[in-house]
Amino acid sequence: MTFSFKGKKPSRRAFLTGAAATGAGLATAASAKDPAIAVQPWMQELGDGVDVAPYGMPSEYEKDVKRRSVEWLTADPVSSINFTPLHDLDGIITPNGLCFERHHGGVARVDPAIHRLMIHGLVDKPLVFTMEDLKRFPRENHVYFLECAANSGMEWRGAQLNGCQFTHGMIHNVMYTGIPLRLLLEEAGVKPSGKWLLVEGADAAAMTRSIPMEKALDDCLVAFKMNGEALRAEQGYPVRLVVPGWEGNMWIKWLRRIEVGDQPWHHREETSKYTDLLEDGVARRFTWEMDAKSVITNPSPQAPITHGPGPTVLTGVAWSGRGTIPRVDVTIDGGMNWHQARMDGPSLMKSMHRFYYEFDWDGSPLLLQSRAHDSTGYVQPTKDALRAVRGVNSIYHNNGIQTWAVDADGRAENVEIS
Repeated sequence: MTFSFKGKKPSRRAFLTGAAATGAGLATAASAKDPAIAVQPWMQELGDGVDVAPYGMPSEYEKDVKRRSVEWLTADPVSSINFTPLHDLDGIITPNGLCFERHHGGVARVDPAIHRLMIHGLVDKPLVFTMEDLKRFPRENHVYFLECAANSGMEWRGAQLNGCQFTHGMIHNVMYTGIPLRLLLEEAGVKPSGKWLLVEGADAAAMTRSIPMEKALDDCLVAFKMNGEALRAEQGYPVRLVVPGWEGNMWIKWLRRIEVGDQPWHHREETSKYTDLLEDGVARRFTWEMDAKSVITNPSPQAPITHGPGPTVLTGVAWSGRGTIPRVDVTIDGGMNWHQARMDGPSLMKSMHRFYYEFDWDGSPLLLQSRAHDSTGYVQPTKDALRAVRGVNSIYHNNGIQTWAVDADGRAENVEIS
């Protein structure tokens, strides 16, 4: 086994002793004179009334929990990306205000009263829907992850970005409310020759993607709510396409047009972009389905261990575009020993899953990894196993195992083990 580190290399002896329990206490002893136990100002003063914040916001003490971008990653801040703070979240649902954003032409500010969705092409009856029309169709609720195909794309050639927000934060997981796309297609009447859809957004980029009819009729939604409220503007308000388990670029926001055709359109976003260039120069195309993947969110570079040796909670998230995640393995010694993590919370198709591994940390350096197994039997590969098949030319569909090195002070850093 070969190790490469961005930071200081921990000793093998340290890893062999790293899992030993120390028995440190979980709470400060009652005899300690902690001034915070005293009566505080907020215990003596009336707080704000119910109308001070008609729309609830996070506590002022959580102001650092926010989306972040990497300034040098894109040429300008309009056609750009920011990242979900995975290290600050727990459970499986991403709050609406923290869902990562990816725009190709900025956020379209769409007036729902004059927004229309058109279905045309190889159909019996071309249709134009208002938002009110759409909301009269039967609706469904589903929790799905949305992952950008370029999530972890900077890590193909080695450890680059220091934080799971930046290495894995092009993903969010919310409950969508929407209309099964098949109902709208049935209303229009798809002709027998109709095998593909071209879906188009109302943004300045006129984002378009080709989607095979089988997927459209299977589980796609035309969604207008997320986590119970209207879509946020940056997430496609007033209506977007949901394509469960498939790369996020296909989830067209500000959805305005669906054309039915007999073959894919081969537009920019499925030819020069969102294809996987292999070592021999051949590009994989139409690689829509997102493979099983996981990441440890705590500890991680933005979430170091600050409490010292003793009982420690390791947690992370896993997902698969093919189904559920029944199992995640974790290692704290760089893969010498693997442990089955404890899965917790709902296990839903094509949704994020939460896992935990509790252990006693003795203060020795750690090498943390997680490895997801999905419901089809697929197991998340190492980065080297992935490179052996795909090379290093691509920036898309990197689902290799991530490693964090934790030093004796609890600080974590992005490293790579091969």
